[in-house]
Amino acid sequence: MKLARRKAVADPLAEALRAGDEQAFAEVVDSWSRAMLHVARGYVSTQDSAEEVVQDTWLAVIKGLDGFEGRSSLRTWVFRILVNIAKTRGVRESRTLPFASLSSYDEGPTVDPSRFYGPDGELPGAWTVDGRPQPFEPSPEAVALAGEVRDEIEAAITTLPERQRIVLVMRDVQGLTSDEVCDLLDISAENQRVLLHRGRAKVRALLESYYRPTEGVSA
Repeated sequence: MKLARRKAVADPLAEALRAGDEQAFAEVVDSWSRAMLHVARGYVSTQDSAEEVVQDTWLAVIKGLDGFEGRSSLRTWVFRILVNIAKTRGVRESRTLPFASLSSYDEGPTVDPSRFYGPDGELPGAWTVDGRPQPFEPSPEAVALAGEVRDEIEAAITTLPERQRIVLVMRDVQGLTSDEVCDLLDISAENQRVLLHRGRAKVRALLESYYRPTEGVSA
């Protein structure tokens, strides 16, 4: 008995790109390239090399669109091409390639211990007055499209260790699933979860300082 072959799902964006829709291509390049640059930078030695990897990826995407079968999302397919090109270029640059070997700085607590009361405090383990999470006013969601806040988020992401940055960009910026990220980076689900959690915590901590009211300034 023959097994039914899994049917690929048509991707409207891929079809638009295949049809030569220049506006669709410009929009997807604009939307994805910054995140692609973050990922590429983790595999190559310079920013210029990362930019060339992104350019080479888009050229490969254009050439390979007819071969895209839709068995994964177009986004995942593009990032798979990106990672492969970045790894190949990293070999030529003699950079250590395995994702696990990228600088991590993952040791230590996710949140600064000084933000909690110590064992001798009145409320051991609780947030201190200055250390408790800072509410964002207005909420990040309400101002996500504001240029200034977007720049703050971008700056916060660039400070992350490479592994955290790559995972956070793939998950939270480009919307890839946990399974997709694990497959692309060849890491375990637990490793992916820890890296994402630490990255998110560090970005939030940096954004708190942006939203924290300036002392001595009244509303």
